[in-house]
Amino acid sequence: MNPKDLDVLVPNFKKRLSGVTATIVRLVPIQAQQMAVAAVSPDLPDHVPQIRLSQLLTMPRNGPHGARIWHARRNTEMLAGLALKHLLRKRLKLVFTSASQRKHTGYTKWLIGKMDHIIATSKKTASYLERPADVILHGIDVDSFSLPTDRAALRARLNLPDAMLIGCYGRIRAQKGTGDFVDAMVPVLQQNAGVHGLIMGRATSEHAEYLEALRTQIAEADLTDRLHILPEVPVHEIADYYRALDLFVAPQRWEGFGLTPLEAMACGVPCVATTVGAFPELITPETGSLIPPQDMPAMTRAVTRYVDDPALRTTQGHAARAHVDAHFRISQEAEAIMDIYRRLLSQP
Repeated sequence: MNPKDLDVLVPNFKKRLSGVTATIVRLVPIQAQQMAVAAVSPDLPDHVPQIRLSQLLTMPRNGPHGARIWHARRNTEMLAGLALKHLLRKRLKLVFTSASQRKHTGYTKWLIGKMDHIIATSKKTASYLERPADVILHGIDVDSFSLPTDRAALRARLNLPDAMLIGCYGRIRAQKGTGDFVDAMVPVLQQNAGVHGLIMGRATSEHAEYLEALRTQIAEADLTDRLHILPEVPVHEIADYYRALDLFVAPQRWEGFGLTPLEAMACGVPCVATTVGAFPELITPETGSLIPPQDMPAMTRAVTRYVDDPALRTTQGHAARAHVDAHFRISQEAEAIMDIYRRLLSQP
């Protein structure tokens, strides 16, 4: 792409896959269908409209309609926007999306104070900012994450037991509450022979010992054949593993936002989630249950409620899909952000 034709630049300076990178990969192709938007990144999939970092240096000072938008999501990207604007004299309107749910450092506050517009990914995130922000919750692709047609056939194809399946997906580490899920599930499985638990995700090298400790704990409880730790699957296959479930548990101790409950609910699966991240803004009493973080007895009670009540699982599963379909489509997120772009571009 030629930078001179672009109205919006979306930097992604981190090579390693992260939640921010995944957000950009999902949003930019949708937005580029309606606006001149491209990512600025050293390494993104080919389907994402993008330019190289080096092209910023020779980019014309003015955009096609005056100033361009620079939409940052990290401190380094805010700083780069300021450098482009004030050192290289590029005409930019600076936008920052904050997902952090903690007090900001003085440096971050200074950067945020230099932005022209702020977006927060949840109301809780906005509460940590010291200036007004538009709250735009993340959305997902509701076509990719959809209801199962034949759950028994799907389980057979995935080599999963045809039993009540309770899943916990995501990175395997203490912060994500994987061990809390194991602690809560042990009594559930010991008291309910027809129930299986599924853990799926990636444990990086620094969390390898944590994963092995979980395997040992499961083996000592004699539940290796019913509390399964599955290998991570490619992103395009994960929806099938949601569709195979009867219940999803998001046991995080801390979370910036957290998409997994939305992905599960879009597949017609009710959720038990902790009150961290944006979970209280995603899950309603009609679609799931909220519990305090690191409260394993509460998690056990919440899960047991669904084990004992198939009708509740069915009713909340249907409500969950309808809730996501109405409020959390990725097209809605993309459009809300583009409304801000258009508003800023129209200003002198």
